Amino acid sequence: MSDRISRRDLLTGTAAALAATAVTGAPARLLAATDDWRVDLAHPGRPTADGMLGVPFEKHEVVRIAIVGTGLRGRSMLSELLAIEGVQITALCDVVEEKVRKAAAMVTKAGRPEPALFYNGDRDFERLVQRNDIDFVYTATPWPWHTPVALAAMRAGKHAASEVPIASSVEDCWELVETSEKTRRHCLMMENCCYGNSELSVLRMVREGVFGTLLHGEAAYLHDLREILFEDRDEGQWRRLPHTQRNANFYPTHGLGPVAQYMGIHRGDRFEYMVSMSSGEAGLTEWRDTHVPKDSAKWQERYIAGDMNSSLIKTAKGRTILLQHDVVSPRPYSRLNNLQGSKAIFNDYPPRVYLDGQAGGEKWATLESLNKKYEHPLWTAVGDLARKNGGHGGMDFVMAYRLVQCLREGLVPDFDVYDAVSWSVPFPLSEESLRKGSAPIKFPDFTRGAWRTSTAPQGPATK
Repeated sequence: MSDRISRRDLLTGTAAALAATAVTGAPARLLAATDDWRVDLAHPGRPTADGMLGVPFEKHEVVRIAIVGTGLRGRSMLSELLAIEGVQITALCDVVEEKVRKAAAMVTKAGRPEPALFYNGDRDFERLVQRNDIDFVYTATPWPWHTPVALAAMRAGKHAASEVPIASSVEDCWELVETSEKTRRHCLMMENCCYGNSELSVLRMVREGVFGTLLHGEAAYLHDLREILFEDRDEGQWRRLPHTQRNANFYPTHGLGPVAQYMGIHRGDRFEYMVSMSSGEAGLTEWRDTHVPKDSAKWQERYIAGDMNSSLIKTAKGRTILLQHDVVSPRPYSRLNNLQGSKAIFNDYPPRVYLDGQAGGEKWATLESLNKKYEHPLWTAVGDLARKNGGHGGMDFVMAYRLVQCLREGLVPDFDVYDAVSWSVPFPLSEESLRKGSAPIKFPDFTRGAWRTSTAPQGPATK
């Protein structure tokens, strides 16, 4: 089995190539075939350098950023970064020359110097990271390339950040952790949902004791992507592939990141084990039956992932988390984003809260009614600009703004490599639980016990 997969194939391959790859070309390192599980899930980690909990960035008067992957998501984040003071975009990379030049035009149109361009093959990012005018490498490539780009950046002495998820195997998670520790470079996941207005308001309420003792959270990615998954461009060219290869929760981080932030995971608590089960498959097959021409190569595909994956996570402190994933059913969008404590409960979509003893009896109050008191300082400071210009309701701008702030001021990042891999690892852990009849599967302790005594902050300060 090949150790490499062409990023050009992922970006520009036809549906027929996708179907063939699902059978013959998927690298074990990147796609972790479900019938060949060789990773010790509770691997304690090899001896390494000091951990990265609480390690600040060095100060940068100007933050020099390179972007690998300049498709829709890469250009969206580029737009956010160009709106922030103290940022210089020094290099751009993509396997499609047209896309990288389109991104470069955005930079020059904003009155910034033209960045260096890299589009010479699917591993040209390895040349990019060797440049000496880069502080931070951000990747928005298809999923299988998140880990390789982050590893290359750290080994070249650059801080790294990835879109979600950052890895799809336990082995890759450990390699990211150990590389971050050895190189002393941060490896972050750009989890924009941690920066939403509701999420940060709830975080402030948690820290001010409004919820009392935290007991239970609910997290999900419930999003009807059927039309996107079957497109012949952009994500449609690669994002169906996992559905033909694996049965798992492919995309845990959007829901799990905020709940982990509320619960202070790795700051006195950690994910201990999880169980998972999946429904049958119908969504992709039935969509293809009614929307895809019979002569399409997509009819060669067989979808094995259950439409709804539901998992339960238990933490070391005894808290529970419901984690769900469904992108192939007709439904309104939701990440659940629920939190229950001994003194209050919050349910999102729509955002509402109930406080013990509140006036009006057993009726929800709107979160908006409490925002005057509990809105997060980041949203108070830049919320108007974020709402006007930022993607996903403004959370993308707030995330980019906060990242640059941490780099310029030499602050500890809001999240670190341990958060990145722990929020991503339910992907392979849910798969293993399903293979074993929904058996409990332990989470690796990526901090090797440091979570017990860590006082490192998680998420942006609430005061």
